[in-house]
Amino acid sequence: MTRTETTPEFDPARLRDFLRRAIPGLDGEMRLARIGGGQSNPTFFVDFDDRALVLRKQPPGDLLPSAHAVDREFRILRALSGTDVPVPNAVLYCDDRSVVGTPFYVMDKLDGRVMSTYALPQIAPAERRAYYFAMAETLAKLHRVDLAATGLTDYGKPGNFFQRQITRWIRQWDASRTREDANIDRLIAWLPANIPPSDQTTIAHGDFRFGNLMFHPTEPRVIAVLDWELSTLGHPLADVAYSCMAWHTGADEFEGMRDIDLAAEGIPTQAEYVAHYQRSGGCAEPVTNFHLAFSLFRFAVILEGIAARAKSGSAAADDAVQVGAQAAGFARRAVALID
Repeated sequence: MTRTETTPEFDPARLRDFLRRAIPGLDGEMRLARIGGGQSNPTFFVDFDDRALVLRKQPPGDLLPSAHAVDREFRILRALSGTDVPVPNAVLYCDDRSVVGTPFYVMDKLDGRVMSTYALPQIAPAERRAYYFAMAETLAKLHRVDLAATGLTDYGKPGNFFQRQITRWIRQWDASRTREDANIDRLIAWLPANIPPSDQTTIAHGDFRFGNLMFHPTEPRVIAVLDWELSTLGHPLADVAYSCMAWHTGADEFEGMRDIDLAAEGIPTQAEYVAHYQRSGGCAEPVTNFHLAFSLFRFAVILEGIAARAKSGSAAADDAVQVGAQAAGFARRAVALID
């Protein structure tokens, strides 16, 4: 993660006073720094002399329905804390808008590394496969979570996941579109007619990729899965396909590695990554072009939402215009798969 010293859109003194009341024993002055790189819920390091915290809040301004649900993020972090899925310790949730202007939650800060791209330039080529396989193992752990034991049977609707998701993301497209896109129109027609018959239900992270995993400071071991905003109950292959998008996109398309010599760079193929996920206890069904096209379509709509927020002035990151402009590329990649 990148630390940036930008001025927050709220009064830090209000947050400091609230945290001192809510968390006993905080010592020293509060030091606040925004974490750069995210496009969704604004995130801040909140440091005291004796405790390091992270705050995630909704962005300011008008939001799409069901978007930026920090209450759901907090709930699932609490629910997964007793499982083998690594998550940060969720400390508190606050829906009092007078503190920072929106609902927010606070979690303990962990010491680790977040990989910004699938190319893993900071990792030696001989070690990269281990990081990919750690990602696959972590995803398999998530999909094995017992919903009843964790109290998450009502975290989403069971069954008929892809039909409901396609309908949802078509609505999101209509609500946030800033332009016309023939490829999106093609996907809106094709996807509902080509849904596979399988109907499994697990926890679905919704944004499972390298950028949302924190690794041990020196080992190829995931110590935390981050950014649960889009999590719900869903089909496990939605997560698997989403984590595979980088094999189908270019370096200028949000972490892609389509043009990389995988063998020379020590990176497994998509088939090897998926096989390791399956060997680790994940869903045994194959990832098809439907699953990949759906993930690319969904991400295109997410990027279009970023573009819409940038246009309205409520974007969470400074590069929102550039990132949002990539939506057309993801739709184009999806149509190439179904063709």
